[in-house]
Amino acid sequence: MASLDDLKKRISSVKSTQKITKAMKMVAAAKLRRAQENAEKGRPYSEKMNNIILNLSNGISDKENAPKLLAGTGEEKTHLCVVMTSDRGLCGGFNTNIIKKAKQYFQKILKENKILKIITVGSKGYDQLKRQYKNNIVEKISFKDSKNINYFDADKVGKIIIDRFEKKEFDVCAIFYNQFKNVITQIPQEQQIIPLKSNEEKDVNSESSYEFEPEEDEILSNLLPKNISTQIFKAMLENSASEQGSRMSAMDNATRNAGEMVEKLTIQYNRSRQAAITKELIEIISGAESL
Repeated sequence: MASLDDLKKRISSVKSTQKITKAMKMVAAAKLRRAQENAEKGRPYSEKMNNIILNLSNGISDKENAPKLLAGTGEEKTHLCVVMTSDRGLCGGFNTNIIKKAKQYFQKILKENKILKIITVGSKGYDQLKRQYKNNIVEKISFKDSKNINYFDADKVGKIIIDRFEKKEFDVCAIFYNQFKNVITQIPQEQQIIPLKSNEEKDVNSESSYEFEPEEDEILSNLLPKNISTQIFKAMLENSASEQGSRMSAMDNATRNAGEMVEKLTIQYNRSRQAAITKELIEIISGAESL
């Protein structure tokens, strides 16, 4: 049984931890509002750009000579997976859910005897994947030094992907991230960006009656690289909001659990103290009676 001194130190330690988790919850709540606004503002732009490119592709007469970023290489032998996670922990199941979604895709690819290549964006994703897929990871990227999510970081990732595609290192590219829904719910997403594939259920042909100047293929050659960076930027914004929401929820639970633990330890401390006092009184009375 723990001594009174040990219980007192443990109660003090748990209270200190509770103060930290409470502070982290407040910081996450403050960051969440801005991150959520940025994610919600970025969705219409990225979705509209995706739909415009898909509508443009419908107007291309020579499909065989269409831009490779749109049409692909014609094969699906090598898959590049960009797994986007956070650089910091203490955010509940945020990173684990993305990794779980990505691993399901990995297993499917490897089961079909296809080549798997992985780029990790965020140190936590690399830490979890290196144990099982170290030989498949071709590059790890971290933006730990960046204070805020910005388009320039997304563009760096986009350029790395395009450069590898131009070198014919892969045929299909998909990104994995969490879509923010609310503080409690973040939905893991798998989005194919090369060749471009629509995730929307609505009919994109409903907006295809546009006249373009210059020709569709010329516009696409400029828009497609930008769209890849835009989709990655959208994923980074969604991840940022999801991370803060998940951290806020995790720290709230941790604070509540710490409070419950303090109550239990305090009861245990009081009982032990009462038992010690009772024992001392019995010893004093017994000693007095023996005289």
